[in-house]
Amino acid sequence: MAQSNGDSKLEISADQNGSCEGAVVILDAGAQYGKVIDRRVRELFVRSEILPLETPAFAIREQGFRAIIISGGPNSVYAEDAPWFDPAIFTIGKPVLGICYGMQMMNKVFGGTVHRKSVREDGVFNIGLDNSCSLFRGLKKEELVLLTHGDSVDKVAEGFKVVAQSGSIIAGIANEQKKLYGTQFHPEVDLTERGMEMLRNFLFEIAGCTSNFTVQNRQQSCINEIREKVDKSKVLVLLSGGVDSTVCTALLNKALDPEQVIAVHIDNGFMRKRESQSVEEALTKLGIKLKVVNAAHTFYNGTTTLPISDEDRTPRKRISKTLNMTTNPEEKRKIIGDTFVKVANEVIGEMNLKPEEVFLAQGTLRPDLIESASHLASGKAEVIKTHHNDTELIRKLRDEGKVIEPLKDFHKDEVRALGRELGLPEEIVCRHPFPGPGLAIRVICADEPYVCKDFAETNNILKIITDFSAMVKKPHTLLQRVKSCISDEEEEKLMQITSLHSLNAFLLPIKTVGVQGDCRSYSYVCGVTSKEAPHWESLMFLARLIPRMCHTINRVVYVFGSHVKEPPTDITPTFLTTGVLSTLRQADFVAHSILRESGYSGKISQMPVILIPLHFDRDPLQKQPSCRRSVVVRTFITSDFMTGIPATPGNHIAEEVVLKMVNEIKKIPGISRVMFDLTSKPPGTTEWE
Repeated sequence: MAQSNGDSKLEISADQNGSCEGAVVILDAGAQYGKVIDRRVRELFVRSEILPLETPAFAIREQGFRAIIISGGPNSVYAEDAPWFDPAIFTIGKPVLGICYGMQMMNKVFGGTVHRKSVREDGVFNIGLDNSCSLFRGLKKEELVLLTHGDSVDKVAEGFKVVAQSGSIIAGIANEQKKLYGTQFHPEVDLTERGMEMLRNFLFEIAGCTSNFTVQNRQQSCINEIREKVDKSKVLVLLSGGVDSTVCTALLNKALDPEQVIAVHIDNGFMRKRESQSVEEALTKLGIKLKVVNAAHTFYNGTTTLPISDEDRTPRKRISKTLNMTTNPEEKRKIIGDTFVKVANEVIGEMNLKPEEVFLAQGTLRPDLIESASHLASGKAEVIKTHHNDTELIRKLRDEGKVIEPLKDFHKDEVRALGRELGLPEEIVCRHPFPGPGLAIRVICADEPYVCKDFAETNNILKIITDFSAMVKKPHTLLQRVKSCISDEEEEKLMQITSLHSLNAFLLPIKTVGVQGDCRSYSYVCGVTSKEAPHWESLMFLARLIPRMCHTINRVVYVFGSHVKEPPTDITPTFLTTGVLSTLRQADFVAHSILRESGYSGKISQMPVILIPLHFDRDPLQKQPSCRRSVVVRTFITSDFMTGIPATPGNHIAEEVVLKMVNEIKKIPGISRVMFDLTSKPPGTTEWE
């Protein structure tokens, strides 16, 4: 039987004489982007290994690593539970690049200080660079970068100088003599426009690495891994019809005898319109024998076991509510993931196979594992959301060595490339991702409005922001708080926007999942409305600004239609019922049909369509009950699915295409308003749950 590889990332895959000569070690402090650093380094043909943050300095020196990169992380360097590290990593003569938390560690070790600012920075910002610094050589004096942090360097350590600034916040430090560099921003992600040039400077100009590391044929290594693990056993692969599971199945078919592979498509009741039918037709054309199981009723009534409470650390468990009565997004994902395994076991039983003789294959990707904080990807990453293919039950099977995940070290674009190498047709390789839980996590379920004690104060701050040009003339206790969060340039832009456009911003009484400062957030959505046609550049600016000022907001949407005078403060009770799902299914079908016909499908990475339990435009005096729901369209652009931006109408996608979606969705019975998600990732995740 194959053994679990759960701890494989802790092993140094050294060459035969035990050396990692010339390689770069990435010390994992728990960042959501830790694996992206590894990928970026390897894209530059430099060998890299990910090791725990607590790896001793002597081990790094003995293995012959040429340089050290320390990832970001969700902790504070002053917290009692801050992860331990060996401070000697900074004094063994190796060049070090500390990213985010890594920079704060470095600064603290050499006597500098770090403190928590009143303002968070989560998003893309223009920062000033000292391009005489070796790390930034060849760059402009201002560059766009991704910042995600609450703590900031206050006093710079002796021997270091400030080499990057975001307003009054220190965004980069350097000690050129010791070859120690720190960036508060993330050079490894796509949102930092010239991040690869910074990494190239560090690896080649500073550390003296050579680009002689070429990864072996990954297809063949995947096939070898499958054959070694499975041997003569059978493999059950759960096939959604998406890119990941289809590439996984194609690999299994190539690696094994076709009789060993049992491909099953489970219709969980949360599929798109005609999805199961089209999946079956597409895969049959590829020569893949597919068994389709209709398990909608099983999923609607599915349950799982959960801790007694979030605070309870004992092994005691409770049975969850059935899925069709559950509102918590984490519980929804866990129920769906565990129900997939239960249905798979039923399929195995029907085929008279013994479960212990069958492996479960999944198209799990590296970002899935990182966001679920799986130890396969990162030992310290914060849980952002549990992926249906990384639940507790899946982890148990993985520990038993019963799960095959040949794509677990791949990111989405790499999977597409592998699919092409395997000969899969372009229409399958380029399909937009669709989550395993399907439409279940695109319905925001709720039985009561989300209104916390800060609801009124946050709404007041939003009023100051959207009416800033008038508010500066009337001193307000919260005005100074808003001003302290923005630079002079941003204040000038905000003045201009609010004097030219009549805007209103308000909290919506619902919660969505976000990622802020490498941590999961589950908090408010801000709605923005306008008396005139939307000015998208201004709206995108506000969407970047608002979550920085209001830490309880992780998402900003534009509300189409007339100016919203009375934002809803209650909700339409919403659960995963067939009627609710039918409404979303039709809205999703309409929006994607228009996107496909317009020719913009290939320019948008993913387009979740979300149903939210909000009924606008009710006269509060008539006390009309909340009975309608609204739809959100999220046009998302990314290459790594760890970070991304909303597609701006009039720039990335034609505005008339978006307006056509809005008009057609509004015709669906029961729809109150249509909204457009303006949020980048971070602070908002790709999906709303």
